[in-house]
Amino acid sequence: MLVATPIGNLDDLSPRAVTALREADVIACEDTRHTRKLLSHAGITGHRLIAVHEHNEHDAAPGIVGLLAAGHTVALVTDAGTPGISDPGARVVAAVTAAGYDVECIPGPAALIVALVVSGLPSDRFCFEGFLPRRGSLRQQRLTEVAAERRTVVLYEAPHRMIELVDDLVGVCGTERLVSVSRELTKRFEQTWRGSLGSAIEALGEPRGEYVVVMEGASKLEVIWGDDDVLERLAAHKGAGVSTRDAVDAVTALTGRPRREVYALATVRP
Repeated sequence: MLVATPIGNLDDLSPRAVTALREADVIACEDTRHTRKLLSHAGITGHRLIAVHEHNEHDAAPGIVGLLAAGHTVALVTDAGTPGISDPGARVVAAVTAAGYDVECIPGPAALIVALVVSGLPSDRFCFEGFLPRRGSLRQQRLTEVAAERRTVVLYEAPHRMIELVDDLVGVCGTERLVSVSRELTKRFEQTWRGSLGSAIEALGEPRGEYVVVMEGASKLEVIWGDDDVLERLAAHKGAGVSTRDAVDAVTALTGRPRREVYALATVRP
């Protein structure tokens, strides 16, 4: 089972989550030391802990399937929040379900939802981008897509990369786009700042703690996709090994241009 854990305040661990962790035979976690502190807070002791993190999740998944085959109940947690949301979990779930086992989720905290609902920005339609690629053409591609996104956008970022993220967002979105920046959510020094992208860097000061950035979507007038823009996006997708058909579908969805026009550009001007 997947068990959501607090993103800061340990009192946010739900009674149902405590019961699930207490009844599990094995607890798979990102950092055993971190999880032991959480278990101690909940009065849970004596459980077997195994490490499942971003560097070993692929290799650890068969072992979890083996534990289930042996009749054990396995709970999967991450250091904070809901497993699978910018954290390990998806590969384990895929392996477990492929092996024919059911997966149960004990819901709970998720930083993206907390930041979204306190942002004051539209939450009826939004997209979650998580952490952007750190560099290169993939980062630029994602930034371009984020700039054109009409829905509210939610991003995660580490403190030492926050200034770079805001600089890059200003570069593709301009200075006027509204943004909400939350840090240390549910912790003692929780803080949310709201304003324009152009004012964000000065407001950040020295970045500390983990950040969630919520940015308003692009207005219809902002997004004007010419042929050169479409060709650039098609080239980026093809360069990443995407088929022409899938590239056309992706760029059509992104730009709002008629599919026949995007297809013509993809085939006439490869």
